[in-house]
Parts: sequence; C-alpha cells; structure tokens
Amino acid sequence: MQLKDLKVIVTGGAQGMGAHFATRLHEAGAQVAVGDVADEKLAALPAGIHRRRLDVSKEEDVSSFVQWAHESMGGLNGLINNAGILRDSLLVKKDRTTGEVKKLSTADWNAVIGVNLTGATFMVREVVAKMVQTDQKPGVIVNMSSIARHGNRGQSNYVSAKAALAANTFTWAREFASFGIRVGAVAPGMVETPMTQGMNQKARDALVANIPVGRIGLPEDLWLAVKFVLECDYFNGRTIDVDGGLTM
Repeated sequence: MQLKDLKVIVTGGAQGMGAHFATRLHEAGAQVAVGDVADEKLAALPAGIHRRRLDVSKEEDVSSFVQWAHESMGGLNGLINNAGILRDSLLVKKDRTTGEVKKLSTADWNAVIGVNLTGATFMVREVVAKMVQTDQKPGVIVNMSSIARHGNRGQSNYVSAKAALAANTFTWAREFASFGIRVGAVAPGMVETPMTQGMNQKARDALVANIPVGRIGLPEDLWLAVKFVLECDYFNGRTIDVDGGLTM
C-alpha cells in the first residue's frame, strides 16, 4: 500500500516514536488521526494531523475514537498500535538491608496489561470491525511489540504484553486474511524516547554498551521498519526486530 493512500490511526502518537511516525506519514501525504492522553503534546503536532484524546485502556474511548477517526478522514484503512507504558519491577524482591519481601503490585500489572495488551487488542478489534463493516480493503495493521518479548528481568508485565502482541500478530494475520487486511509487528530494542530517557541512568548506560552497532536507536530507525510493513503487500504475520543487534 502506498503511504499517500493511507487513512491511518496512530495511538500514543503525541510524543516519541508515535509522533515521529505520525509526522512522517503526514509528510508522505497520508491522512493521520492521532490519539494520546498527553493533551498538550497532541496540540503541538503539525497542522493537518487529526488529533483527539484517547485512553486505549478504556473500551468506550477506543470505540468512540475509531468512529471519530473514520468520520474525520472519510474512511479508515490502517492502524499503528503504538501506545504503551512501563511500570518496571521485579515480580518478587527482597530488600538487602531490611529483609522485607516486596512484590510487583497488582496496580502496576494491570496498568501495563491494560494499555499495552488489552488496549492494543481493543484497537485492533474496533479498527478491523469498522473496515469490515465498510468493506474497506486492503487494510494494514502494525503492532509495536518489543525485543523484551523474549524475556527481560524486572519487566514481567511488559514482557507478557509484548509477547502476546507478537503472537497475536500471527493470529490476526490469519483471522483477517479473508477481509484483505494484513497484520505485521515491529519490535524495537533500545530507542531514544521520553520513556527510555526516564530510565535509571546506570541501567540505561549498561544497555547501550551492549548494543553491537554502538548507539541507541532513533525513532527514524523504527520508522523505516514501520514503513516497510505498511508498503510491502507481501509482508504478513511476522515481527521485525529493530534492535541494533542487542540481546537482553
């Protein structure tokens, strides 16, 4: 599919990778509808990009946003499932000084699963339903997974969500094939975003030191992979790792 023919939603599109993807799509002539909870950053997006507040963890928000995006763009044939949060913690840890045993909180588990998995799934469900109802084809969905899906210490919630999203990319590609809708995933490694900038500096430096290409990734690196999934009509059901060779 050519970028200029896209009428595409980008979730979590007010900052970081999502904002970069939305801007690149807009520059290429696509119609873009961005949803995010960051109201001020939504307002700062380039003119011509549709934007509206969206909390993907709320089912009613997702449903109304998809309907609004369809009406605003005069159709809908694409989704970049990018919204995500971190609430990192070991599942169980023992304080070395006090001996106190602490557990990953239910709230932190639910928050990450709610946005990164349940919200992403709701987005796919509503976007595909709208495409099918309007007999829109072809269509394309890009799920943003992570190389953490293979397992990463201190990220049980995030790993669970991103692994499931990669697995469902394969599942949905088969479920939606008869509708003319492709589904692919891109799995970033360490990327320069507001999310990674908030990491513990020592942990961040240690990760960057282990990247074979010798640097942290940039949103443009990930855009090249997203662009490939959008444009290559023979790509379907797979996940592309874009990680500089990093192994967690």
